[in-house]
Amino acid sequence: MVEQETPGITVIGLDGERLGEHAAAALAGATCVVGSRRHLDSVALPEGARRIPITNLASALDELLAGSDVSAVVLASGDPGFFGIVRALRERGARPRVIPAVSSVATAFARIGVSWDDAVVVSAHGRADHGRSARRALAAALAHPKAAILTAPGATAPSAFLPALLRAGREVYVAQRLGTGDEAVTRVDDAEEAAADWAFPNLVLAIDPRRTVAPAMTWMPGHQGAPEGWALPESAFEHRRSMVTKSEVRAVALAHLAPRPGTVVWDVGAGSGSVAVECARFGAHAVAFERDPEDCERARANAREHGVTVDVREGRVPEVLDGEVGAVAPDAVFFGGGDDAVLEGTLRRHRPARVVTALASVDRVRRTRDTLVAHGYTVEGTQLQASRLADLPNGSLRLAATNPVTLVWGVHDERDADA
Repeated sequence: MVEQETPGITVIGLDGERLGEHAAAALAGATCVVGSRRHLDSVALPEGARRIPITNLASALDELLAGSDVSAVVLASGDPGFFGIVRALRERGARPRVIPAVSSVATAFARIGVSWDDAVVVSAHGRADHGRSARRALAAALAHPKAAILTAPGATAPSAFLPALLRAGREVYVAQRLGTGDEAVTRVDDAEEAAADWAFPNLVLAIDPRRTVAPAMTWMPGHQGAPEGWALPESAFEHRRSMVTKSEVRAVALAHLAPRPGTVVWDVGAGSGSVAVECARFGAHAVAFERDPEDCERARANAREHGVTVDVREGRVPEVLDGEVGAVAPDAVFFGGGDDAVLEGTLRRHRPARVVTALASVDRVRRTRDTLVAHGYTVEGTQLQASRLADLPNGSLRLAATNPVTLVWGVHDERDADA
């Protein structure tokens, strides 16, 4: 059963092209027109129609819905059902008729001649969220080979994203005022250009030049969902003398790290990078810290083998953090290597929502727990000892025990709600 439209409300998307027949007819018969000032000035309004400029969205929609207009038109950019005003109207109980135009994202990718069915689209239009929208959008863009970021003036302007995207080797474009006479789509190549004063509205496109074209036809836009299989066997990773987090340990660690699109996960003492790779497969932006140059190369090779992006940083934590440029602050950190100073030094600089440590030494369990508690974490832990099926020479089976590992994890309540 199709829901009935709210009588008299039509939402028209604008993309700079001439209005179609149905949109033009709806606007010509409107007794009230709602829109931003630039939208109201961009079309010929019916004589005598009441104008409601959108300076505050909530107030404008409240005024519209409180009125008794026979026919009202709401003007919006592009496809108003795509991160647009249709959602706000529906939340207020309205059921508008919608006549969309081409979305700004589709237009921007078209301007640079790149397909976008495999792109992740993120909105950075947060309000008073202490930078969460910018951090989440940047993490998603860094984790995927092709991304569009819907920006907003202030903390989520292009300058919040461009430097990190450039350092990550992305091709970056800013599309400004699409569909207007002063439209511009600019490729940004360096930090000086990134600091430009960009005209709004705009959006940012970020493309990994090595993966502009997906290796296979995508079946779902953006992030492809949970990976097919996880807590992969150690044989799925190149590693040095079995220096790789065992799959059973990795499974529990991943459960407490909660990697997903829009989050940043650090793998400290990464070794083979198995944890970072698994987090990246869930859509998180993964950063692997490892002091051994050969292990850094292994981690990069493992990321390539699994078709994900892992930002591998060579150096010992916490010293490498003192001069670190461009590493996005973590939402979660896995400590697979290093000593007590590594944990303490990291937490002094950052307070991620989630921390997971893997300890082979029983002596370090209490110190690790106390350090996390001292930094405000609620702490739990468990010891894991797996016994795997193995063949005996006579054809029977035995259980072969792996070395026990203690996982200690902490959740910081103030950050967990924000992660």
